[in-house]
Amino acid sequence: MKFLPTQLLIFLKNKPDRRNLKLLLNFLLVLLLLVLVFTVIFHLLMLREGQRFSWITGFYWTLTVMSTLGFGDITFHSDLGRFFSIVVLLSGMVFLLILFPFTFINFFYSPWMKAQEDAQVPRELPKGTRGHVVLTRYGPVTEALINKLDQFGYPYVVLVPDLAEGLRLHGMGIKVMLGELDDPKTYSQVRVEQAALVAATSTDVINTNVAFTVREVSADVPIISTCNLEASADILQLAGSNHVLQLGEMMGEFLSRRASGGDASAQVIGEFRELQIAEASVAGSPLEGLTIKETRLRERVGVSVVGVWERGKFRAAQPETLISPTTVLVLAGSKLQIENYNKMFKVNKVLKAPLIIIGGGRVGRATGKSLAARNLDYRIVEKAPERIRKDPRYILGDAAELEVLKEAGIEESPCVIITTHDDDVNVYLTIYCRRLRPDIQIITRSTLQRNLPTMHRAGADFVMSYASMGGNTIFNLLKRSGILMVAEGLDLLKVKVPVQLAGRSIAQSSIRQETGCTIIAVRNGEDLLINPDPFMVLPAEAEIILIGTVEAENKFFTMYGAE
Repeated sequence: MKFLPTQLLIFLKNKPDRRNLKLLLNFLLVLLLLVLVFTVIFHLLMLREGQRFSWITGFYWTLTVMSTLGFGDITFHSDLGRFFSIVVLLSGMVFLLILFPFTFINFFYSPWMKAQEDAQVPRELPKGTRGHVVLTRYGPVTEALINKLDQFGYPYVVLVPDLAEGLRLHGMGIKVMLGELDDPKTYSQVRVEQAALVAATSTDVINTNVAFTVREVSADVPIISTCNLEASADILQLAGSNHVLQLGEMMGEFLSRRASGGDASAQVIGEFRELQIAEASVAGSPLEGLTIKETRLRERVGVSVVGVWERGKFRAAQPETLISPTTVLVLAGSKLQIENYNKMFKVNKVLKAPLIIIGGGRVGRATGKSLAARNLDYRIVEKAPERIRKDPRYILGDAAELEVLKEAGIEESPCVIITTHDDDVNVYLTIYCRRLRPDIQIITRSTLQRNLPTMHRAGADFVMSYASMGGNTIFNLLKRSGILMVAEGLDLLKVKVPVQLAGRSIAQSSIRQETGCTIIAVRNGEDLLINPDPFMVLPAEAEIILIGTVEAENKFFTMYGAE
């Protein structure tokens, strides 16, 4: 009932609905007049027969006869009275059983239901709406993006061309607006001129049409489009897109960064100005078996260990954290510091077997291309003949067959990267490869964000969500965003020094102990200090750069508030 005033206002604002309501009221007035006339005639005929009844009784008799209930407690004795009863009965059948339901449904009930739907799936946003993100499709990528937008309080709306789909999404708690994607009027009604961003995440053809149509309405709003085919990138830019995201290629690059070539080198996974975030496997390096305190990495090369990955789980680094052969260090430092780390700890190791990529689609091919850029040999296993390229590194066959994996080198390969788009298949192959090689590094792609825990339980060392990567990449492009995803579930945050921490040293703030976030840089004006000393006092006007998991982010913002 709390939506009744809104629905009533929408109902009454519509001119055809007001006209229908007027017709319904006119019909009810005619019906009431007919009942009153029949009541008067009832009294006259009853007096003619010598029977006296009250006006309430006459009204009661008229309604019972017209509604065909006819209790029979009051009857006429003359033929004229019985003929009148027949006339009242037939009139009631026509008016109450036929005309009234038809009029009520067509002139009130249907428009009222339409008004309710309009309240849930509006066709226009309020004129004062601004700073919102306009999404042109609801899918895995936008679902992850919406989670991020909700987390940090950014308004958004999903455009839907179909009312049924809009009602379904509204029932899921998604904010929607009804409108055709190729109609400029839709973007005027969604207030695109005042929007912070338009994200087109459908097919290349639809995204091109969206970008072109939005540009007819607004020349300035940033448009981000996803792109499936490399040839479409230029077309999308010509249509008006500011950023074209080739998510398949980006996913391949992300997966290849995680692959261990057995040399224990640090691979850069994220950058913020001069600050770099890198991951380094330690198997075979001098760091294996030491605690973080014993490595003295900060003193020796200048990098900070901000956390460790252990079988897909991230933990904030503590001095007593033991580095095992399966540990992957998360390092923060300048470009020079990361290079110094590699010079000191990189292992010169010749691979006995190539890395294995399962799946020869866009992501698999992009992963191979990125591995080649690192001078790492690989084999792509693909069961669809049309995807096989004229390249000796391609192997035709089903990765579920042992002989195919043996041909690819599963017995000696340091790493297998599973890139198919089917999450169920990826879970199966992860379990299979882990059973064949308990010591191999397994990197798995997940299409849906909700399947990440399942992939880890299946035995994956690292899992990268396609949806999460796409959603976070779009979120990173929001001009007001101070969040940068550097790995699945691991973000870089840029925030102003909270009032509670201004004037206190980093050690006194206890941010790492209380929230799980680690301060890895302090920006004061144009100066960026990487890996600041724990005894540094935080200036009130400065910005701090933190790294932490989503849970750590939430704890930080709960304690200190969002910017």
